[in-house]
Amino acid sequence: MPKSLCKVKNSKIHGRGLYATADIEEETQIIQYVGEKITKKESTKRALEWEEQARETGEGLVYIFELDDTYDIDGRLGENPARYMNHSCDGNCEAINYDGEIWIVARKDIKKGEELVYDYGYDMEHFLDHPCLCGADNCIGYIVREDQRKKVKKLLKAKKKKRGKKRKS
Repeated sequence: MPKSLCKVKNSKIHGRGLYATADIEEETQIIQYVGEKITKKESTKRALEWEEQARETGEGLVYIFELDDTYDIDGRLGENPARYMNHSCDGNCEAINYDGEIWIVARKDIKKGEELVYDYGYDMEHFLDHPCLCGADNCIGYIVREDQRKKVKKLLKAKKKKRGKKRKS
């Protein structure tokens, strides 16, 4: 059995995180994201329930990955250390679907002891519900996929400007 390339430890991003236990080369498959295979209908039901709970508790509770057009994988329960990976706007990993298996893969060389992080890729539709604590230089303060960050920055700037005008009135 191959040696595990990661372990769960405390993280300044969000309580717990996944860390490299050895130097990892770019494109290495680090860990498989495993869990219960569920239908899209069940996935939506769970995500909505957890989202409501997260609003009340402030915890991130959605651990669902899309597998295909019919099924998703819920990695919240059972033995799935990959679920502890935190979001970063400047991730060193990415999640890749290889024929129905989700693998966390290194996007660049990673040093032993570094936290393993990836871009969760959330749509901007509900960005205010997902504050980001990653601390990356390119972080805009919300978990939003990279191709939508400029739009969110514009919205935030316009909102701030509008608030400033209201205060002067």
